Amino acid sequence: MEDHLLGWLRTLDEDRLGRILANRPDAIAAPWPRRLDTLAQRLGNGFAVMETLRELPLPCLQVAEAALAMTRPTAETLAAFVGMRTDDVAPWLEHLCDHALAWPDDNGVIHLAEGVARWWTAPLSLGEPLEHYLNSWSISNDALHLLARNLGLPAPGNKRRTIGRVIESLSDFGRVEALVRTAPDGTVPLLDRFAWEGPTLDVDGGRFVTPGTPEKWCADHGLLFRPSWHVAEIPREVAICRRGPGYQPPFRPVAPEVATLPVDPEEVDHLMTLAAPHVVERCAALLDNTSKTPLPLLKTGGVGVREVRRVAKETGCDEDETRLLLEVCAVARLLAWDEPSGGMIPTDRFDRWRLDEGSARLRVLLAAWWRMERSSLRKVDGKYATVLGDEPGGSAVAQVRRVVLSVLAHLPAGTAFADRDSLIAHVRWHAPLIDLPLLRECAPPVLDEARLLGLLANNALTDLGRALAGLTAKPGSENDDAVPMVEHDPMLAEAATRALASVRRSALFGPDLTAVVTGPPSAELAALLDRVAERESRGAASVWRFTTESVRRALDHGYEADELLDELAAVGTIPQPLEYFVRDTARRHGEVTVITVGCVVQAADPALLAEIAAHRRLGRLGLRLLAPTVLVSAAPAERTLTALREVGYSPVPVSDTGEITIHRARAEEPHNGKLILLPGGQVAELSEFPGLAELGAPPYMLAEPVPDPYEHARRLITANRADDGKIGRTWAVIGRMATRLPTAQQSLLGFVVDRGVRAGITLNDGLTATISHGELKGGALDAWCEEAGDYLEFPLAEIVEVRGAY
Repeated sequence: MEDHLLGWLRTLDEDRLGRILANRPDAIAAPWPRRLDTLAQRLGNGFAVMETLRELPLPCLQVAEAALAMTRPTAETLAAFVGMRTDDVAPWLEHLCDHALAWPDDNGVIHLAEGVARWWTAPLSLGEPLEHYLNSWSISNDALHLLARNLGLPAPGNKRRTIGRVIESLSDFGRVEALVRTAPDGTVPLLDRFAWEGPTLDVDGGRFVTPGTPEKWCADHGLLFRPSWHVAEIPREVAICRRGPGYQPPFRPVAPEVATLPVDPEEVDHLMTLAAPHVVERCAALLDNTSKTPLPLLKTGGVGVREVRRVAKETGCDEDETRLLLEVCAVARLLAWDEPSGGMIPTDRFDRWRLDEGSARLRVLLAAWWRMERSSLRKVDGKYATVLGDEPGGSAVAQVRRVVLSVLAHLPAGTAFADRDSLIAHVRWHAPLIDLPLLRECAPPVLDEARLLGLLANNALTDLGRALAGLTAKPGSENDDAVPMVEHDPMLAEAATRALASVRRSALFGPDLTAVVTGPPSAELAALLDRVAERESRGAASVWRFTTESVRRALDHGYEADELLDELAAVGTIPQPLEYFVRDTARRHGEVTVITVGCVVQAADPALLAEIAAHRRLGRLGLRLLAPTVLVSAAPAERTLTALREVGYSPVPVSDTGEITIHRARAEEPHNGKLILLPGGQVAELSEFPGLAELGAPPYMLAEPVPDPYEHARRLITANRADDGKIGRTWAVIGRMATRLPTAQQSLLGFVVDRGVRAGITLNDGLTATISHGELKGGALDAWCEEAGDYLEFPLAEIVEVRGAY
């Protein structure tokens, strides 16, 4: 099948090939192919074909299924089979061709990718064609001649001619009808059951060898075949005849209409500008809460309902919002499990995230929700699933989310969907391979989540939602730490900036010790007021109240009264009662002190402890006598033990239970780094990369962008023309230039060039690389280097070893 596809690809112009590459980004993912034969292999990959099928609308799948059920279909015969005009079927057939799932040959016969045939084992519930049964090894020539006589066909000639006559006879509706009229009683319902409920059914094998039964009569006349004793099948042509001359496969080229109603675009924008800042602010509050109190996990996995409610109460969120934002933060890698803390705590990325501008913070959260393979607000049997627990739906849930938003994005401007049933029916037409019960379960919570995130308002998609639905970059999966191509999308960045344009960065302070923000507060303003006051209400306006406990909480975190007042003065005018209140609380702060010590040193001899406390070389430990036999150190236990041993004492560590503990050190194993090649010919060692974080490097780097589909189509066509005269050159060049390699390794290197296989190579200076998709350029091998993530040139004369990479 790849040969048929490759032959068709070679006939395409740049524009048509570019459309295919644009529709099939999997085909030009790194390492992007540089020859048409490699491209054909990728386009025909069974898994990639099935993933592409999931994204196609219903008419494309119906056309493909009908074509599978036909013998040598063309656009005209296919249109006639589904009862439509050719012009009605052609656009959907063209859509399949633009995804390289179908293509015509020189005679106009439509071929389908093997992965498409694997999806439908029995297209239209029809079995194998008659030719499959008649050419089987289990059908002898004598049996074939007997079948022809039973059908009243002329004297048989050779086997091929006999098979053709039998197929022609059993494909004719009139002949089959006339034949069935002579059948014994019970034959018609038997054949109709196979035609509509088949093609394969369980049967009583004994009736197929009992004279006079409908089963034996059908078998003798080629209407049923038995692959095994208790199983029978009806051939495709016979089933179509039994379904009647008016039978037409289902074909629905027009999507069901979504019931809509008009909405005010300005109100939709206003609601977006309220929800988007709230999302950023609440995520910051949730993460700050988990930094103070780590979020424990259940033994069975996930966060328990009690913890969710506690966090919701302490941060002022409702429970649904807390469930959603916790999972979004986890997918965005802002929240992760920490073993020493015994719970979920903010990650290092959170520290960088909170320093970003508001638009960047919002995009990180939206990109995480876009690739999240779970539905936070989905109920199963009337109950929410465990937060951060296992999600059986997986990637199908993410697909539901993307399809629902894509459908909403295509509604006319200024309209909203009126009911969910019509919306779900429309989504089903656009993504028919999504499990219908899952779609009905997930679509409502997806809409609720979108509403909380500012993507949906009054049942209409906001500008932020349209930007997210219109993303062309690959959304990524839940396992990706980040998806920079999504987070840095220009359209999404512009929409996020507009969504946060109305945030308030100032507050109105009242003499009644309140602060009012008339609009959505910025994350920085909300964090400041949450730090020093208690939030009393939220919405179009938010209100905070200063209390003794709230101000003391800020002082406990290291703030001075003047510092707090300066920060508050930067966002509003401070009335005199509030200033007096803050200073009075600060004056009484610290009346009682609590001291933290690193460890306790004990000895039975008071003179020994007095000597240790006065030792000049131990001054850095901050030793202080609390009692004649008790000494405290400001340093941790390990450091104190080391310092005491360095000056000649022999201390031993004691556990909390009073037992002496001895720790045996484990020898560290050496970490051998691997030399790799980087773009530009630079050399680095893998063990060096963890140090990038200490240098202030970004948490992720933008991946090498995939080539432009149309530009790459031009390169492929040019390379195909240049390769026409190079057949057989590979082995001659490698044999002449790669003289340091034995013959077997030269052959493996040849497969890297001709078939794109993976292999590991070693150069004469010890450098190693894993390569694939090679191409000869003079005396060098231009191949994809996995370590560098780019195509690099390797001199053939310097390659000293080639080994398989599996």
